[in-house]
Amino acid sequence: MRERDMPMVLSEAVRAALAEGAPLVALESTIITHGMPWPRNVETARRVEAEVRAAGAVPATIAVLDGVLHIGLEDGQLEALGRAEGVAKLSRADLAACMARGGTGATTVAATMIAARLAGISVFATGGIGGVHRGAELSFDVSADLQELAQTPVTVVAAGAKAILDLPKTLEVLETLGVPVIAYGQDTLPAFWSRDSGLAAPLRMDGAGEIAAAHLMRGRLGLPGGQLIANPIPVEAEIPRAEMLPAIEQALAEAEAQGIAAKAVTPFLLQRIFEITAGRSLEANIALVLNNARLAAAIAREIGSAG
Repeated sequence: MRERDMPMVLSEAVRAALAEGAPLVALESTIITHGMPWPRNVETARRVEAEVRAAGAVPATIAVLDGVLHIGLEDGQLEALGRAEGVAKLSRADLAACMARGGTGATTVAATMIAARLAGISVFATGGIGGVHRGAELSFDVSADLQELAQTPVTVVAAGAKAILDLPKTLEVLETLGVPVIAYGQDTLPAFWSRDSGLAAPLRMDGAGEIAAAHLMRGRLGLPGGQLIANPIPVEAEIPRAEMLPAIEQALAEAEAQGIAAKAVTPFLLQRIFEITAGRSLEANIALVLNNARLAAAIAREIGSAG
């Protein structure tokens, strides 16, 4: 897709990387606008970009600013986005509408994958993907991230699905959709803040080269969709599952009691869990995002050298 075909702008660093065939890693922007409070949001975004660079790749933070899809943000744009209020949270359903109206929005996993594909970026690092919400058998609340993984050819590195979700149902839906779910370096799936969800991983890979080879093979086979790489949080940063579950259950009960629903659920839960854990959840979140950025950069380098 060419930039002149749509309102899309590549940052100078991203443009140069694409021209040189340098490895790139896409980064979402909802972590800046909806995932963390100011000023930790911008501090973390800058640290994640620096981590990608230190690992030998070029970061491309993605967002819609005044109707223009930006692939890579300059530092001033990143700061302004971090301070902005009322920023839309964009997924597949509302990305085009936001752009057509000249709006500003932060990209979720699904929207970031779409933008990465348009820009020719194969690897995306995030914190955790969306999935099947608790009680989805009644609410039908299932994140568009899962369908996006089934149709958009981007390898997504995350610390599993967000632990506030129904993880067994999320795994079942991913299996139904034919999405490869690959645990990195262990036989069980991680659960965001915790290294072990108690669920066996469908696939395990222990190296970035192996993951890159699988990504490229999917392309040769003509298979749609990407891969989910479930990268466990570093040992020293994790909050064990037994400690996290009570905090999650309390936050979920409060959300239900207050009638919190749809896109407001995840930001509410993350904020309440932050408060309940006295800030530990945020520190763990930052550590896992940095860890995912390092692995994503290694995979992007391997794809570039083998592709």
